[in-house]
Amino acid sequence: MINLTLQEQLHNLLNCDIKSLYPLARNLNRKLYFYVGATNSGKTYQAMQKLKLAHTGIYLAPLRLLALENYENLISSNIKTSLITGEEEIFDEDAAHICSTIEMCNFEIDIDVAVIDEVQMLDDIDRGWAWVNAIIGVPSREVIMTGSVNTLKAIQIIAKYLNEELEIVKFDRINPLKIISQYTPIKKIQPKTALIAFSRKDVLTLKSRLSKYYKISVLYGNLSPEVRKEEARRFREGQSDILIATDAIAMGLNLPIQTILFTTDTKFDGIRRRKLIVNEIIQIAGRAGRYGHHEVGYIGATSRSVLKHISKEFYKPLKTIKPPFYVKATTTQIVDIAKHIKTKSLTKVLKYFFKNMKFDGPFQAVNISTMIELAKILDTKHNLKLEDKFLLSQAPVSIKSMLIKNAYYFYINSILKNKVVVYKPSISIKKVAKSSRELLQAEDELKKISLYLWLSYKLPDLFPSKDKAIIARDSINRYCQKSLKSKINII
Repeated sequence: MINLTLQEQLHNLLNCDIKSLYPLARNLNRKLYFYVGATNSGKTYQAMQKLKLAHTGIYLAPLRLLALENYENLISSNIKTSLITGEEEIFDEDAAHICSTIEMCNFEIDIDVAVIDEVQMLDDIDRGWAWVNAIIGVPSREVIMTGSVNTLKAIQIIAKYLNEELEIVKFDRINPLKIISQYTPIKKIQPKTALIAFSRKDVLTLKSRLSKYYKISVLYGNLSPEVRKEEARRFREGQSDILIATDAIAMGLNLPIQTILFTTDTKFDGIRRRKLIVNEIIQIAGRAGRYGHHEVGYIGATSRSVLKHISKEFYKPLKTIKPPFYVKATTTQIVDIAKHIKTKSLTKVLKYFFKNMKFDGPFQAVNISTMIELAKILDTKHNLKLEDKFLLSQAPVSIKSMLIKNAYYFYINSILKNKVVVYKPSISIKKVAKSSRELLQAEDELKKISLYLWLSYKLPDLFPSKDKAIIARDSINRYCQKSLKSKINII
């Protein structure tokens, strides 16, 4: 038996070769494919066709909405499929295919084909680690990644690190995109147009302003996937004339948009308000001119100054995604670090991991602010094991909402007391929301339900009201859908 010095133990602890954490993937002699191209180039469609032909396979989605959409796609092709997301599981014992949100990737079962969608998301500061983990660790003989051209170098770097064969399959956009030379006044918008704003308030303000002229659908990030799907359906089927949306439109929805008009050229990125960059503009603009609906997609703006900036950025080359790529701690690493620094504080361990962890290859420890905020709450609960705190710090919690934050406190205290929690709604709903504040309360209640459902899969004995929560979710979704069709006061 080799006795390692403390210095050697510390070196081994703080230096990690990520690929070694996924032995099953390493034993499969995997082949990587990168289906690269612009939005509306058919790359995801072709990836799904290959998945359908596989004996076993998994589709890994960036959004619950996309996981559900492709689950329905496979089912409609008479392929038995299971659906697994953070808050629901539709399990078919006979299914050899799975559609899953990327954070729920299963690293323990080997398969024939894996499709990892929207791999440019590996550059996302909060969620990029999930794409990195999936690319490195999904135990599939063939791994098909889909994404934009600015991700190509990143995928090549990771493939070289893995020493795995990479085949690049290029896709060209089917329909051209054209910039409209003149700005479009609000009152001259044509049907099948999407207006782009960058906040919930701006979307609802535009809806209130334009409802007297047009039938409107809206899309923004705070809406539940079910409501987004319904709003998209109304637009797709011609029940609304125009769509007003945030950049939530840029991922996962196939819509018959002919023209996209930017109402602003700035956005708040969580730190500051800044001008839109080419990557953001192209990702959104690509939704115009959907193949099979329109021969050309048009890009414009509702003011001269915004059009000037959009036009200038549109023709710039996309900014290449460069290393380092973010990775998150594993439970084993968290426990080992805690022992090394002699602490039971998850907050201290997460911060230590971020500051001191070193990786073989082009990787860097991620500093997930939401996890650290939840860790601060969990560290006040002295009876929780460190492993349990780490699990609960990954719950889907929006700390900006007091309703959700209070629910999280209550659920954690109930876990400590080993007390069964029956789902109870925090709000009472009317026929429709009369104000944006009432609608926001419903949207937050849906997020609270998502948290409850997430806990019901982790701790089913303590959170047994899954069916009741799903019924409530359906009811509140219908309320939100009705409200968005009605007049809402912006307060």
